[in-house]
Amino acid sequence: MLRKSLYLLIAMSMVLWLAGCASNANQAASNGGGGVDGSSAPKAVTIAYSEGGSTMDPAEASDLTSDTLVLALYDQLVTYGTKSSEGGEIANTEDIQPMLAESWDVSDDKLIYTFHLREGVKFHSGNPLTANSVLFSFERLKNSDSGSFLYGMSAIDTVTAVDDHTVEVKLSKPNHMFLQMISLYNFSIVDDVLVKEKGDGDFLKTNEAGSGPFLLEKWDPATEAVFNANPDYWQGAPKVSKVNMKFTKEASNRVLLLNKGDVDMAIEIPPKDVATLESNENLKVQSNASNRILYFAMNNNVKPFDNPKVRQAISYAIPYDQLINNVMYGQGKQMKSAVASNTPGYTDAGYNYTYDLEKAKQLLAEAGYPDGFTFDLTLGSGFQDWADDAVLIQAELAKIGVTMNVVNVARAQFLEQQREGNLTAYISKWTSFVNDPGYHLGFLMYSKGSSNYMHYNNAEVDKLWEQASTEQDENVRKELYGKAQEIITSEAPWAYLYEYNRIAGMNKNISGYVYYPDEVIRFYSLNKQ
Repeated sequence: MLRKSLYLLIAMSMVLWLAGCASNANQAASNGGGGVDGSSAPKAVTIAYSEGGSTMDPAEASDLTSDTLVLALYDQLVTYGTKSSEGGEIANTEDIQPMLAESWDVSDDKLIYTFHLREGVKFHSGNPLTANSVLFSFERLKNSDSGSFLYGMSAIDTVTAVDDHTVEVKLSKPNHMFLQMISLYNFSIVDDVLVKEKGDGDFLKTNEAGSGPFLLEKWDPATEAVFNANPDYWQGAPKVSKVNMKFTKEASNRVLLLNKGDVDMAIEIPPKDVATLESNENLKVQSNASNRILYFAMNNNVKPFDNPKVRQAISYAIPYDQLINNVMYGQGKQMKSAVASNTPGYTDAGYNYTYDLEKAKQLLAEAGYPDGFTFDLTLGSGFQDWADDAVLIQAELAKIGVTMNVVNVARAQFLEQQREGNLTAYISKWTSFVNDPGYHLGFLMYSKGSSNYMHYNNAEVDKLWEQASTEQDENVRKELYGKAQEIITSEAPWAYLYEYNRIAGMNKNISGYVYYPDEVIRFYSLNKQ
């Protein structure tokens, strides 16, 4: 009888224990999931983007969405640290942190970098990370159509596998930007074994071979991309379980989706909509000074813009306050150098271009154009602020006798014409992914720069840039870049318009957003409460 009563007591205890577990589980579920300790399970995040991207191949990615796909799926040898600024987190581009390379050594002459790879890292396929993976990835970039210029700019001479987990990179000349360069998404390390099995070719355009924090579930450039958290990621599983990228071309629709709570985040927010989003108590807006600049380019090889005084006159006729206040709604700042103001080594020395129509008329007369002149401004489609800027600038130039005919063309046509270098004048933007004057000026103002489409050519600027590119003393380097900026500003190959703020809107339960110079969101740091 005692044994029977004992069995009954044990059975009743088990029933009560199971009921308690069920109650705790139900309570956890009502709180969004998690264990009996009340911890919350990772949640999905939905982000609205404008475009669907064109490739997942790290060596060929060259648009914002494609770059984002790559950084979700792949790792690089090194990465940036972060720091707090203006109430948010931003990349600290002067703090290079280990990633797939857990450490590295640099020779005294700054020509040889020896990277020691992290052991135990596996690609999503299960294949291990080896030195051959690095060699294969770098060679693909060297031979790529889109990213090869970055490889050349990094000054890499040879890449050698010392052993399975050691890679030696030899440079053709010292390059103070080298570590920043290889932190870019184009230098992502791909699974060489898998890609070779698939025959390389276009495999990586629509398939992935990474070791990154997320696994690809779906990518349809017309509608969405879906990523699942990689539970075996070497840095630990992401804090969110899934990321849904919703491709929504119209900016107004992205704003609407965010306001209604249908998405957790949205990027490429029009400046005019920032105040509306900030008035929503469920949302927050992070607006960071960026490396993205907008400029009015004048072809230095074409009359009348071959005359510096004419270019200076145009600079004095720009209604800067109207551009910042009426077009950008305060979400930007006046540009006062060819280099963005948050770039180390920036200077506004030589900048005197306040809005002054009388000064503009005086310079035109000195240049031999007292009655003004007529020219065509080619305007690419797709950016409302460019069109608004053109209207305002056109009106002011008319006041000094200059007739500006605005020629509207499709975006693709504009880019092709810009690359040909034959446009008389145009408005364009630029974002420097490496936060250094050498990167910026090397593309845009160096006479041999690949993006110097307005043909600016100054022998002294070239010499200063070449000296700075190999100078290892940071203070000396900044002085050289400063002199170059002052000369460029005085000669006005561009009329400087403004520097954009990078605007991201998000629900207040989202944390972990970090602004990077390339403007790409790293999903790994995101969290949703």
